[in-house]
Amino acid sequence: MDTVEIMDDPDCDPDMLRRTYANFRYVNAVVSGLRHTYRHDIRPLLSAEVPHTLLDIGSGGGDVARSLARWAARDGLRLAVTGIDPDARAHDYATSQPSLPGLTFRRALSSDLVAAGERFDIVLSNHVLHHLSAGELGGLLVDSERLSRALVLHGDIERAPLAYLGFGLGTWPFFRRSFIRDDGLTSIRRSFTRAELAASVPPGWTVHREVPYRLMLRWSAPPVTLTAARQTGRAHA
Repeated sequence: MDTVEIMDDPDCDPDMLRRTYANFRYVNAVVSGLRHTYRHDIRPLLSAEVPHTLLDIGSGGGDVARSLARWAARDGLRLAVTGIDPDARAHDYATSQPSLPGLTFRRALSSDLVAAGERFDIVLSNHVLHHLSAGELGGLLVDSERLSRALVLHGDIERAPLAYLGFGLGTWPFFRRSFIRDDGLTSIRRSFTRAELAASVPPGWTVHREVPYRLMLRWSAPPVTLTAARQTGRAHA
């Protein structure tokens, strides 16, 4: 599909863009399933004694990375969160927000981190997949495997008529001075069905359907303990 989100236009209105970044935290609180992902997939891997690392690819305005860092700290868990995005506008917005211990934002691509030999215990993204071409999706998955010691989670919207209708109706009274509604509807039109995404990924990746109208693309490292994997990574650094 050739239609792109307004916010991806480098010449889009900067004030509308900043309001869009600011409003993402409200939208993601409803549609991203992030708290469920944290509780069921991320938190069980963390520890109060052993530090762990998480990479958020395509972090945008930083609300996902910020939430994860805050929740881990609240639970007394040691987690360093890094958000990366190649867009200078997203990076500027994310770094303009109040700092949190253990939270870092960098202007970079996943391939930059692979080239630098960096590794993270957990790698994730939120609403990034539908922005990518087939080649870019394949590159992201290769990068994700190389960057992760343990777990990769790429969550995105599932394309469905009811998802489009529900988002359109639910956002109609709100977000008038941002790109949230228009770009959200475009994102749903660009997104995958479960069958399409499953057919687009290599062996070792699984696609799970979550609610409301979400897909989770998942990869787990070979069955070796996370501690051993982290020690091996340090030995070869």
